[in-house]
Amino acid sequence: MSLIGQYVFNGLMLGMIYAMVAVGFTLFFGVLDVINFSHGDVLVVGAFAGLAASVGVLMLGIDSTWIQLLAVVVCALCVTALLGAAVAKYLILPLRHADPLNTLLATLMLGTALREAVRLFYPDGSNPKRFPTLLPTSSIELGSFSLRADSMILLACGFVSIVGVHLLITRTRLGRAIRAVAQDSETARLMGINFEAVVLLTFALGSAMAALAGVMNGLYYNEINFNVGLLLGVIGFAAAILGGLGSMYGAIIGGFLFAGLQVLGSVALPALIPDIPSAYKDVFAFAVVIALMAWKPTGLIAEKSSERV
Repeated sequence: MSLIGQYVFNGLMLGMIYAMVAVGFTLFFGVLDVINFSHGDVLVVGAFAGLAASVGVLMLGIDSTWIQLLAVVVCALCVTALLGAAVAKYLILPLRHADPLNTLLATLMLGTALREAVRLFYPDGSNPKRFPTLLPTSSIELGSFSLRADSMILLACGFVSIVGVHLLITRTRLGRAIRAVAQDSETARLMGINFEAVVLLTFALGSAMAALAGVMNGLYYNEINFNVGLLLGVIGFAAAILGGLGSMYGAIIGGFLFAGLQVLGSVALPALIPDIPSAYKDVFAFAVVIALMAWKPTGLIAEKSSERV
């Protein structure tokens, strides 16, 4: 039971990161019907911006871990929010009336450019970077089950951020404007809503969520890599599709379901077929997602035509 508990907790941690990335995809699609394939690489930019902030704080002679953590989070959120707004203004909006394939290709190339820029211009960016340990490292041992304090803090922060975005969308004037634009952008404009401002803020919000997921990933594994956003972006997109692209609840469910499939694959595959290592868990998870998509193409929670976000 302790071993099962450890696997379940690891799945929850991974699911939280995937869900936060998937929520960004859902926000983008809900407002402009676009798939931003640079989303995962924006996550990488946020993680490296946070790492640079930590190094800068240390260079100033400040050794307080909490100040470093605050600098990491604030810098990552600000950089990626500005980057997301810039992507929306100078890339997504100009292509809004173009063929969807143009937007898909443009965001795909932008993601490659961001990823390669991090690799080339960050000092020794080609190699994995150690992310600072800024959270308590104590743990509670329950048999073979180890409950780490930093993992609990990260899980709670992820939960609070998702709940915060949900409340922002459903309980605030900005959220009403986002839902209005998602439902009918032309009518929203006629009612006085600043369409461009709503789009920029939505992309800033989704990108900030990706940055927070990147920082959480770095704090959890104590390491970041310039290409980690490639896999997290694909998984986040798969989670959004699996849950139902356009549904925030579906994105959250899809993220946790994908993490559950990975954990199940890492445990079940070696047990059923001894010659197959647990590293094939991603193959197993994607294969199940493909089967689920073939069975239910609209996703687990089908998008409602009257409410897109």
